[in-house]
This record gives sequence, structure tokens and C-alpha cells, in this order.
Amino acid sequence: QVQLVESGGGLVQPGGSLRLSCGASGMIFSISAMGWYRQAPGKSRELVATITRGGSTDYTDSVKGRFTIPADNRKNTVYLQMNSLKPEDTAVYFCNGEGRTVAGERFRSWGQGTQVTVSS
Repeated sequence: QVQLVESGGGLVQPGGSLRLSCGASGMIFSISAMGWYRQAPGKSRELVATITRGGSTDYTDSVKGRFTIPADNRKNTVYLQMNSLKPEDTAVYFCNGEGRTVAGERFRSWGQGTQVTVSS
């Protein structure tokens, strides 16, 4: 079983910055990719950014140039550095990770979510 725990959400003014963290733990053999998704009230969950173990990244258009997704593979941890935040970035942010367990099984796990609110 694999668990993901996020931290770092909160309230920030427009134009400000926040850094989210997500650590994966449990019976992990390897992680192939991790990512961040978000869900605003009344909207479906959307992909924000992903990173593969090899370091390839992908971002949704609305956050390109403002968000980055660094990772520490040794710690099974991924971050989301959010700069120049806008009110439309307000959402619950979820961490996602996929890979294989020590038993050789594929896993895809989600964190519990952390609230990000951008407001003056």
C-alpha cells in the first residue's frame, strides 16, 4: 500500500507564491511519475503538472511560466512551486503518484488534497 501526503496549502494574495509538498511512503519499489491536479468548486479535477522519474515535465497551459514541479527522487517527494498566483488558481490541489510496489504490482495513489485560496 502506498500513501501520499500533501502539505503547504493556504491563503495567499494575488501575485503571491506558495510551495506545495507531497511525500510518498509505503511498499514502494519504484515511482514512474508524480503529478499535481486541482479541483475548483463546481468544476471537474484537472491536471496541473506532471514529472516523470527521468525528469520530463508537462504543464497545463494556464500555469506555464508560473508553476514548476521539482522532485526529489531519493525522498519520493514532489513539489509544486506556484508563483504569480491568480484568483482562478483557487482550488483543492491533489498529489498523484504511480509506479510499482515491492510486490511487483502497479499502483496509482492520491493524496487527501490541500486547499489553496488566492484572494485579497
